Amino acid sequence: MKIALPLFAAGLLSFQAMAGDWQVNQDHSRVSFISVKKNDIAEVHHFKQVAGSLTDAGAFALSIDLNSVDTGIQIRDERMQTILFEVAQFPQLKVNALINPKLLMGMKVGDTLTTQINASVAMHGKKQNKTIDVLIAKLSDNKLVVSSFAPVLVQADEFNLVAGVEKLREIAGLPSISLVVPVSFVLTLSQ
Repeated sequence: MKIALPLFAAGLLSFQAMAGDWQVNQDHSRVSFISVKKNDIAEVHHFKQVAGSLTDAGAFALSIDLNSVDTGIQIRDERMQTILFEVAQFPQLKVNALINPKLLMGMKVGDTLTTQINASVAMHGKKQNKTIDVLIAKLSDNKLVVSSFAPVLVQADEFNLVAGVEKLREIAGLPSISLVVPVSFVLTLSQ
């Protein structure tokens, strides 16, 4: 009994260290995407406002404010907001996934692991399932970094964005804008 009590206490402490929601730290997180125009001119953009959480049961939720798109050019940001994303009607992109909580509970500070998660992505009135390769690093007892291990390819037609892309192409007088966009992310979560 004398040995069992300390082992039980240690187990309880390690569970409590994992218990509780993790919150995405917006200042140390970024969701980026690459657009390609004129067949070979690539530009990197990102969103300035992301929010999310990961529960101790492994339920992950991420919300991206599409009004916060940052392309480095204000008029292009405004056109993407109104013409492509149609933020008045569809202001957010939402991602939901389930991460095996046993994977996270087994991680020690300094550990990394790669895994695949099945995520539901909702944007522009449509919902698609995506398999996402992620790298998870445990920086401290109360800080995780989750990043894309490979870019996530988003097809414009999956989210009814083809007409918006075509309209942007016409306004900018471009011969082409790619309908496939690679998306990458680095999310820092704190407990």
